[in-house]
This record gives sequence, C-alpha cells and structure tokens, in this order.
Amino acid sequence: MTPSAEPHLPLARYRLHFRAGGEVRLPYFAGSTWRGALGHALKRLVCVTQLPRCAACALVQVCAHAYLFETPPPQNAEKMRKYPSVPHPFVLNPAVGVERVGLGESYVLDLTLIGHGNRHLPYLLHAFERAGLAGIGKGRTRMELEGAEREVRPGADTWQRVYEPGQPVELLPVDALPIPPSTGDRLRVEFRTPLRLRREGRPVRPDTFRFSDLFSSLLRRVSMLTYFHADHPLETDFAGLTTAARAVPLLDSQLTWRSWNRFSSRQKTEVAMDGLLGTIELPTERIAPFWPYLWLGQFMHAGAGTSMGQGRLQHIPS
Repeated sequence: MTPSAEPHLPLARYRLHFRAGGEVRLPYFAGSTWRGALGHALKRLVCVTQLPRCAACALVQVCAHAYLFETPPPQNAEKMRKYPSVPHPFVLNPAVGVERVGLGESYVLDLTLIGHGNRHLPYLLHAFERAGLAGIGKGRTRMELEGAEREVRPGADTWQRVYEPGQPVELLPVDALPIPPSTGDRLRVEFRTPLRLRREGRPVRPDTFRFSDLFSSLLRRVSMLTYFHADHPLETDFAGLTTAARAVPLLDSQLTWRSWNRFSSRQKTEVAMDGLLGTIELPTERIAPFWPYLWLGQFMHAGAGTSMGQGRLQHIPS
C-alpha cells in the first residue's frame, strides 16, 4: 500500500428505494433497526458454517458477513491487533424522524460503502431485499426494494441507477473521491444524529465540547478506514494536527444532549446511544488544515455507532 499525506478515502454512496407493504413503524433514529435487519439477512444469505460467532469460524477472513459486520483485523495487521474488530466499511443513513411509513408509500435509505467494502454491494442489496420482505420495524412490516442508485460523485447529489429487481447489479469502480469545496464565509456544522465522543474516558457533553474532540475522532477514523479498507493509508503529522486543533475556538455552539436507547439482540439488553445534537460554528480562517477531514465526516460520520448512522455531520451552507 502507498501512504498518503492527505486523506485519500475512496467511497461511494447508494440510495435504496423501498415500498411499504403496510404501515411501517420505526424509531426516530432508525439506523439500529436497519442495521440489525440487514445483518441477520446477510448472515442467513452467506453463512455456510452456521456458527453463532464469526471469530471461531475458519472462513472469518474471507466471509462477506464477517468482513462487513464483524470486521476482524487482518492477520498481518500492524494496527489494532489486540482488538476483536476494526471500523466497519459501511454507514447507514435512514431518514431522521420518519417514524411512520404508510401502506404503499415510498421510503429512502442511503448507504455509504467505504473502499473495498464496495465489492460487496451485490450481497448487500440482496440482503436488503430479503430483510425488507421479512419485515422491518415494530410489527415486522414488509418493505419491497424497488431499486438502487449510486451518486455520481460523493456530495454531487446526482444519481444513476445501478440496480433493478431481477437484474444484475451494476458494480462500478470507486474512482471519484470526495473533493472538498470552499468553506465559504461561515462554517457551520450540524450534528444530525447523536454524536458520541469521549475524552479521557468520559462522555463529551454540550458544556465540555471542544473542536479538538470532533477532529480527533475524524482523524482517527480516517486513519483506520484508509488502513483497513483502502490502498492509501493515511500518513500525516497526527500529533501536530491534534495539537493545532486544540487551539481552534468555537464561534458558536448550540448543542444539546439527546438520550435514547436501542435494544441489542446480541447482548439481549438495552444499550445507551446518547450523544450530542445541534450546531457549531467555526472560524474559516483557522480551519484549512482540518477542512478535508470535516468534509469527509458527512460521509463517514464520527464517534461511536457510525455504521448504524450515529454521528452524522451536515455542513450548512453560508
């Protein structure tokens, strides 16, 4: 692999279109619901050993489900060798606040695949089809996948069809990297789903939030995603950037703390998913070294629970 001094994170965004077969009831933040349904469907689709845990399986390093949902570090990895899993190569982006979908109504779910994760798009679309037919949300209501599109370039909001039911998936190369635009006169960032950050082992709350908390999470996430899922691992001045980020002030902070729980079928218990919501404003004249990471943040998210849509950033035009 060739190291990169700038964040070089290939990714592709997909938009899946469903049709509700009845009244679908979803939580306000529906990412965990979709992630659970997708994970179960994908495992039923590809698992040939039927072992309850991927870690003990002889196929763990080659299985699509293990790679996407368990994501064990490769045997020759020099990073995170003592961890059972590394960051997953996908992010789900269901609509926020859509808690009811009526019979016959359409529903859109966005999916971001990072680096080599794009190779598994056909498996994922087939698993989404099965998950939808098995039922989604409270009451397990049927949702039919009607097709999928891919964004021509991340952030361009121009889409092309890559899948129709009953047809092969058009698997396109991931060669269009996200290109940050100008920051404009003002840089405002909104946290659309709960952002879970920790500093020195403690949760970062609205009254303790600093820009460096967010940037450190983004820097670490880019580093890990490029190392495990791309061909150009990030090599930069990590210490220098982290130190410089501590000196960036907040011009404005309108953050609140959102408490909510999700039920973990694996742990058989409620899991806290609390985090920050709201907006911050940053000084554009101080932000240049950090802007590429902030721009990537809207696609890869930050903090904990990113694969289920947590830590979603959105840049508000000036």
